[in-house]
Amino acid sequence: MPVSYLRSLTCAAALLLTTGPMAVADGLAGSYLAGRAATYDSDFAASAKYYTRALVRDPQNVTLMENLVYAQLALGDVKSALPVAQRMWGAGVRSQVANIVMAGNLALQDDYDGLLARDSEQFEISPLVDGLLDAWAYMGQGAVSQALEQFDAVAQQDGLRFFAMYHKALALASVGDYEGAEDLFAANEGQLGRSSRRAAIARVQVLSQLGRSEQALEVLVESFGEGFDPALSDLADRLAAGETAAFSIAPTPRDGMAEVFFSLGQALSGEAANDYVLMYARMAATLSPAHVDAILLSAGLLDQMGRYELSIATYKQVRRDHPDFHAAELGRAEALRRSANPQAAAEVLEQLVRDFPQHIAVHIDLGDLMRQQEDYAGAVKAYDRALELSPEGANNRWFLLYARAICHERLKNWDAAEADFRAALEIDPDQPQVLNYLGYSLVERQENLDEALSMIERAVAARPDSGYIVDSLGWVLYRLGDYEAAVGHLERAVELMPVDPVVNDHLGDVYWAVGRKLEAEFQWKRALSFVDPDDADAEADPERIRRKLDVGLDVVLAEEGAKPLQVANDDS
Repeated sequence: MPVSYLRSLTCAAALLLTTGPMAVADGLAGSYLAGRAATYDSDFAASAKYYTRALVRDPQNVTLMENLVYAQLALGDVKSALPVAQRMWGAGVRSQVANIVMAGNLALQDDYDGLLARDSEQFEISPLVDGLLDAWAYMGQGAVSQALEQFDAVAQQDGLRFFAMYHKALALASVGDYEGAEDLFAANEGQLGRSSRRAAIARVQVLSQLGRSEQALEVLVESFGEGFDPALSDLADRLAAGETAAFSIAPTPRDGMAEVFFSLGQALSGEAANDYVLMYARMAATLSPAHVDAILLSAGLLDQMGRYELSIATYKQVRRDHPDFHAAELGRAEALRRSANPQAAAEVLEQLVRDFPQHIAVHIDLGDLMRQQEDYAGAVKAYDRALELSPEGANNRWFLLYARAICHERLKNWDAAEADFRAALEIDPDQPQVLNYLGYSLVERQENLDEALSMIERAVAARPDSGYIVDSLGWVLYRLGDYEAAVGHLERAVELMPVDPVVNDHLGDVYWAVGRKLEAEFQWKRALSFVDPDDADAEADPERIRRKLDVGLDVVLAEEGAKPLQVANDDS
């Protein structure tokens, strides 16, 4: 993952603030340090407040300006970011974030002349963004031929052809040349139209405008399968009813420019630092408030950055009557869950179940939330409904069976749990999660130990670096009495998960079983040190570990009525 954009800015600011006389100015260092701390925590509101204070005391500090402009853009407040960005432009400062704000403001003003007059070197954002913005600016001027030439020029640059052709197709559609747009979407067996959700929808809308609704429906199914979400179902229903779908992806030059920022943000998501991607997502949503995908991208990034309140507020920007409202609510529920507010998350999901009873993802998310909150009976009901809605050949069906099996197992309904585990394996026979859970459960129940060993060995072969799975293999060998073989696997599990109390506890038991009592006691003490005293549901039992330290594993097993170890211990 690339270094955080914010971190790179604050490191530069730190250098300026600690190498000149400004470092000792009254109040400046305090405001800067508070802003820097807020920056590292992605607390953009606090960051903007403190950098504003610092900038009042040192109004020419370029790095403070850049940090402030970024914080305001990250908040989605381009209006507040603009005055400082203008100062930076007026001073000839090179700053990508300032250039994004300034170019975005020109687009908001429909100032196509101003966009085209930018100094491409001084005020560069990136070759892709600048090139596509220029093309859309020509579209805004009505200079369609020049715009198409500009799209083609961008396409000649290494790695940019897809973006350029996608935007050229959108530009053609925006002026009613749907035939030209479809020629681009259909080229290379429809590759361009399958490149993203928005590209597929754009092609469907273009085909609808051409009166080719039947083909539009075919493209929709080819692109997304038959498991449509509510937004896609709405589009499909309108096409099937003979309605013409409006071209809504980029109907105006300003919308096209919003799509430029979104296209790059979407491409960078998961590859670049979240705070860097957020700049592009926020500008896309600013230019086109109806660009719900940009809103969802912004909110998702904020969620990943731990800014849950801001993420929740961003999700709430999607109106209830929008076809993608369900997607925003699913995201909001996840942000509420991650912000330690599971009750509110459950309320959101339960309302979605009422609003979208046929949408499988809602039932899955509700089941997952209830399972995490240990409401296993409620989770089973949610998974039951999800499985009813899931086609027999669906890729995720094995996971639904696996998740429901876990709930049945926790409810001590083993017959139903085992049936679901085995049904999941019928769909995906080598799924390591299922093999491990079922194998481990069989070991704990002292049932079918040879089959359990085989399952866990297959799971380890598939996931050799999973500490939980490697631990399971060592533990089943211990249960089978092959203590010497168990040692190596459990030592490897501890290497993979050095602070896990259960794994360390298991290794202690195996050391005891092979006569390495001092090492066993050491591992039990380590396990005890890793148990969270506030976790009432911790799998490692601290009282049992203390008892083993007091009297040894043999006595504990006898007290529990368990079978004794199968080999004599050596007290030496």
